[in-house]
Amino acid sequence: MDRTDPPAADFEAQRAHLRSVAYRMLGSLTEADDAVQEAWLRLSRADTGDVRDLRAWLTTVVSRVCLDMLRSRATRREDSLDVHMPDPIVTRVDDDPAEQAVLADSVGIALLVVLDTLPPAERLAFVLHDVFAVPFEQIGPILDRTPAAAKQLASRARRRLRTAPAHQGATSADGGPAPASSAGNADLARQWTVVDAFLAASREGDFEGLLAVLDPDVVLRADAGAGPFGPSVLIRGAREVMAQAQRFASLGRFARPVLVNGAPGFLVVRDGESLALLAATVQNDKITEMDILADPVRLRQLDLVGLVEP
Repeated sequence: MDRTDPPAADFEAQRAHLRSVAYRMLGSLTEADDAVQEAWLRLSRADTGDVRDLRAWLTTVVSRVCLDMLRSRATRREDSLDVHMPDPIVTRVDDDPAEQAVLADSVGIALLVVLDTLPPAERLAFVLHDVFAVPFEQIGPILDRTPAAAKQLASRARRRLRTAPAHQGATSADGGPAPASSAGNADLARQWTVVDAFLAASREGDFEGLLAVLDPDVVLRADAGAGPFGPSVLIRGAREVMAQAQRFASLGRFARPVLVNGAPGFLVVRDGESLALLAATVQNDKITEMDILADPVRLRQLDLVGLVEP
């Protein structure tokens, strides 16, 4: 891409926004980059002389690309029982607090997991309207629906999200599900207190300590791929999750605190190699969800510069 060319320069000014939209739509950093690249190719071939709002035009284009990708994915996955953790964004715990808040409010792993269960049209309507404030008059044509129909899809998505375990009891100002770090949840410092207590209890084999910080209905998802910590599992219930945690207690001493999409987590590093990434969702001073990525192929694809080195 020639960055001195005016269309290229205009596109670069929108790249971060477009990637943010695509990531929330897809839950995949690689696919998000592919969608953004496709949007650039379409811009480079289009006559945009009459386009008054390039940001809105590009948002529409990347949304249509993401919708096609979601529909294709739904077809491929409809018979799949694999546990899949969305691509995480891993950052240092001392990163800018404002950026941490944006990540936690908009793209928490727990919310991405639930979004992954929505039909493509509902996901698009919800993400565009509730996260990016795109009007339904713009969303409707993307879905080949009327604005009223697009509004109904977003409303249906909110109802589904409200009934998901990670979001029960918490709602946003417009009646939608509260983000992972919002009302009903501990602030970041209190979340760290709970997650640190879990790690300490796991290391020490403290069963009562583990039960004290786990919600009775806690859910653990482990995406292990073909790695040594397989198979991938989905476990529900405090005692069941506690038993699983005890299996890997010896790895606790290799755990390093990180932020996973703005929320507390740990990166397990041994001999310079990333073995697992854990993200925790804390509500009312209890861990309600734990998502573990232990797929060695996917871990190698993450941007962990500055996090793996001693």
